[in-house]
Amino acid sequence: MSGRYDGRAFIGSFTSAGGRGIIAVTVDAETGALTERGVTDAVADPSYLALAPDGSVLYAVSETGEGAAAAFRTPAADAANGAPRLLGEPVPVCGASPTHLTLTAGHLLTANYGSGSVTVLPVGTDGAPRPASGVTRHEGSGPHSDRQRGPHAHQVVTDPSGRWILTTDLGTDSVLISALDATAGELTPHAETALRPGTGPRHLAFHSAGGHAYVLNELEPTLTLCRWDAEKGLLEPVGEAPVLPDGADVEGFGSEVVVSRDGRFVWAAVRGHDSIAVLTLDATYEKAELVTTVDCGGRWPRDLALDPTGGRLYAANEHSGEVTWFDIDPATGIPARAGSFAAPAASCVIFG
Repeated sequence: MSGRYDGRAFIGSFTSAGGRGIIAVTVDAETGALTERGVTDAVADPSYLALAPDGSVLYAVSETGEGAAAAFRTPAADAANGAPRLLGEPVPVCGASPTHLTLTAGHLLTANYGSGSVTVLPVGTDGAPRPASGVTRHEGSGPHSDRQRGPHAHQVVTDPSGRWILTTDLGTDSVLISALDATAGELTPHAETALRPGTGPRHLAFHSAGGHAYVLNELEPTLTLCRWDAEKGLLEPVGEAPVLPDGADVEGFGSEVVVSRDGRFVWAAVRGHDSIAVLTLDATYEKAELVTTVDCGGRWPRDLALDPTGGRLYAANEHSGEVTWFDIDPATGIPARAGSFAAPAASCVIFG
C-alpha cells in the first residue's frame, strides 16, 4: 500500500436529496485532496458509477422508480470544463431503482433493487447503452418482514476470471451466479448460493488472489467469507466475522466492502454506526478478525473506495454530505483521516 495517485475521480450523488449529480474532481498525489473540475446534473439520482476501461466513457445508474442508465463522455485531462457530457438519452432498464452497474463484454449490466432484477444493455460503438436485450428477474424472499418481502438485487459484478456474473440479492439472502451470452445479450442462470437467512447481503468484493470473496451484509453487521471456484462457477460460504465491536450501542448497516491490494486486510463501511471496520485475514483468506473500527468522518457512509495505489480510502458520506479520505497504515491497515470534500448526498466514488 504505497505510491501516489495523481489523476481524477468521479462522485455520484442523489439529486433528489440535494446532491449536485456527478462531480468530476482531480486528486492531489501528495495529499489525496479532491478539487472540483466540473459538474453535471443531466441525470436524476446518479447513485452509482462505472468507467470504461480506457476511461473515455462514464456510466451511471439513475436510481429512480422507473430506473435508467446513462453514458457520459469524459473530458480530456487538459479540458477547461471538466464536466462529463451526456451521450444521447438515458435508457430505461426495465426495472425499478437500479443501485449498481458493471461493464463487461460490450454490455452494461444493472442491478435493480426495487424490482429484484438484473438488466443487460448492449453498448454501441459510441459507448452509449442501447435498449435492454435481457432482464433476469429474481425470485424468493427472506425472514425480515420489512426488507425481505421479495427479491432486491443490490450489486452486479464480474468475477476475476471474466467468466461469471455475480449478483447479491438482499431480499433473498443469496448470491446468484450467471453467465453472459454476449451474442444474445442475455444472462444464463448457473447457480445460486444461499447465505444465512436474514443477513441481507448487499455487496461483495473478491480477494486479490481470486479464490475468495467477501460478502458484506446490510441487515446484520457481518461479513460472510466465501471460497470461489472460477472453474465451476461456485461460491461456498466458509465463515462469518462481525464488522462491529461487541457491545456497540447503535445499529449498523453494512454498505461497501473493500479488500487491500496485498490481500491482508478487508475494510467495510457501516452506516448507523458511521464507521469503517478494519479486519485482518489469515493465511488461508478464510478467517477474518475485526481489529478496530474508525469513524467514517461523517454520517451514513454509503460507499467506500480504494484509490489506484491502494494507499488511501475514500468514504462517500451520504447524510452529512462529504467525501472523506484516509491514509492507510501499511503495517496495520488502519485508516487515518486526512481530509474531506463537500459533496451533498454523496453516494459513490470511482477513480480513473
